[in-house]
Amino acid sequence: MVAELTESVKETIQSAARKLTGFRRREFQAEVALKYCAGKPRLAEATFGWGREAVITGLNERRTGIRCVDAFSARGRHKTEAKHPDLVQEIHALVEPRSQADPKFQTTLAYTRITAKAVHEHLVANAAGTERPVPAERTVHDILNRLGYRLRRVRKTQAQKKSLKPMPSSTISDTFTRKPHRTRKPCASPSTPKPR
Repeated sequence: MVAELTESVKETIQSAARKLTGFRRREFQAEVALKYCAGKPRLAEATFGWGREAVITGLNERRTGIRCVDAFSARGRHKTEAKHPDLVQEIHALVEPRSQADPKFQTTLAYTRITAKAVHEHLVANAAGTERPVPAERTVHDILNRLGYRLRRVRKTQAQKKSLKPMPSSTISDTFTRKPHRTRKPCASPSTPKPR
């Protein structure tokens, strides 16, 4: 039955399946498998490159009329704050005394002078001897941003410029403020030739 499909028709069916998601994609794959592959998931996998399990699930949904629930929220990796809520409280207790509001009150972010590295080191010191996992420094940085603390780099002291400050009685300041005078005298008239 697959022999009657040309390559362009196969590409069109594959493109249509890619544009669908979840239940609708499985339903479409089941219809195509029944129509062109005699309801065989392995043949649909070989012909169209679909996952065999998705085609089986689509055929079973079509046969029973019961739709499988897509658990998209259960997929992926959950945030550290969701897994360890006590960690958020500990970070708040550590960072809150060292933070200040935005000086211009333009944002709701709190500026903090403590770095993510210092927070991470504090968490490691508190978790010493316990089984509690400590997130990495980059994760602590991300948690601080999600909690509304904006990190500012700690400014190191910079060497002051060694510039001369003009004083009224200083003779050096006179040389900088005075206009330079010309050393050559101009010619008396423009028609007078210059000496060579």
